[in-house]
Amino acid sequence: MSDTILPGHWETPQHILVVLAHPDDPEFFCGASIARWTSCGHQVSYCLLTCGDKGTKDRDLLPEELCSLRQAEQLAAAAVLGVKRVRFLDYPDGYLVADLKLRRDITRLIRQEQPDVLVTCDPTNLYVRETLLNHPDHRAAGQATLDAVFPAARDHLNFVELWRDENLEPHIVREVWVSAPKEPNITLDVSAYWETKIRALFEHKSQIGDPLALAERMRARRTPDTTPENPRYEEYFKRLVLG
Repeated sequence: MSDTILPGHWETPQHILVVLAHPDDPEFFCGASIARWTSCGHQVSYCLLTCGDKGTKDRDLLPEELCSLRQAEQLAAAAVLGVKRVRFLDYPDGYLVADLKLRRDITRLIRQEQPDVLVTCDPTNLYVRETLLNHPDHRAAGQATLDAVFPAARDHLNFVELWRDENLEPHIVREVWVSAPKEPNITLDVSAYWETKIRALFEHKSQIGDPLALAERMRARRTPDTTPENPRYEEYFKRLVLG
């Protein structure tokens, strides 16, 4: 079936690159969609811009210890979803800024990975579900990634040193899928993969607290027109077709 008819169903295997701020962001933002894609034979890889070295209430845990712990948790969670390649850029958690350095590093990544589809988050989303503030790293990650996709990764004279000195050819990402967007235009039914998403989230032990309480909260996110006995779950994106 053509992906122009039903987005997310591609005729050939796709390389899907997920670029987000922290370990656990892929699983929380779009873990069920990732499980769906890998089950269909698509290659999904991650790049996390930070290692999440601030996300703890444990006063005895050093940042470098938390970084190592969260990287290990992310590798385990990715494996649950069928993701085999995970990279970390190791920017400091909480201090991410959508500056030229970050844009260049993501541009390098895109030219190295040459994804067909890139997944990131919405830089305009200041609030989460109207009640919570969105993390500033999420917004910076989305902004820098979108700026790297277009025009930096496309044009050889953008960050010319990547082309001239590192032999990285320009690359056009065909589609961008913005996860958790303010204005979605794509809804994926991920009911068959919701429990896989929850299992992946369980791997982020340093972040989730009581796993049973987490599972209850996640299962409560069924669509309003369904019941606990027959739930339907959806994940939402803003899909941009660029090439």
